Amino acid sequence: MICSGTSEPHLKAIAGEIQERLKEDDKVTPSAVDGYPISHWIVIDFSDVVVHIFHQEKRGYYSLEDLWSDAPTLKLSL
Repeated sequence: MICSGTSEPHLKAIAGEIQERLKEDDKVTPSAVDGYPISHWIVIDFSDVVVHIFHQEKRGYYSLEDLWSDAPTLKLSL
């Protein structure tokens, strides 16, 4: 999963909310978390799913979507 935020506090809030919801709702905790809001990229590894949270500018720079351009795209409504 790839998503983006607009500021360092926003990235931290997104990462925290994802972890909190999965822990409370599904008893799932990440096997690893790497990166910091200041780096503009946080990665949360849930084994079956890896979440990449980018600052908007960094998301465009790294363009991870292009690595898996042949994979199906799911748009989530939150």
